[in-house]
Amino acid sequence: MPTLSAAIDRAQLAGRLRLAVTRLNRRLRLQGESGLSATAFSALATIARGPIALGELAAAEGVKPPSITSTVAALEAQGLVIREADPSDRRVSRVSVTPRGRLRLLRSRSRKTAYLAARLEILDEAQLRTLTEAAEILERLLEREP
Repeated sequence: MPTLSAAIDRAQLAGRLRLAVTRLNRRLRLQGESGLSATAFSALATIARGPIALGELAAAEGVKPPSITSTVAALEAQGLVIREADPSDRRVSRVSVTPRGRLRLLRSRSRKTAYLAARLEILDEAQLRTLTEAAEILERLLEREP
C-alpha cells in the first residue's frame, strides 16, 4: 500500500504535469492559427477520422446535441464539412470533412509541430531521450483511459 508521502508526491507531480500540459496546449493552440475555436477544431479533427453521425459526434466531443449542431453548422458555413443524410436511415445526419477542412487541419497541425520542433532544438540528447520516454509513458497513460 502506498505511503502518504507517495500519494503527496503523486499529487504534486499530477499538478505539475497538468500545468505544463495546459500551458503547452495553450501555446500550441496559438501557433495553430486555425481561425476556429478549440471546440470547433476538436470537432473538425474528430470528423476527419471518418464520416460520423451528429449524435456520435456530440458523444465523442462530450457535448449536448444542440451544441454540436451549432458547431457543425459553423464548420459547414466555412466549407470545412458537409452534412448528408445517412443512406440507411434518412433521419440521421452524417458529417464528413471536405478537402478544405482537411487542408485547414493539416496546416494547423504542421504549424504546431514546427513550433514544438523548434523549441526542442534547445535540448541536448539526454533531455530529448528523457522526453521520448515521457511521451511513451503519457501515451500509455492515455491508452488506459477508463
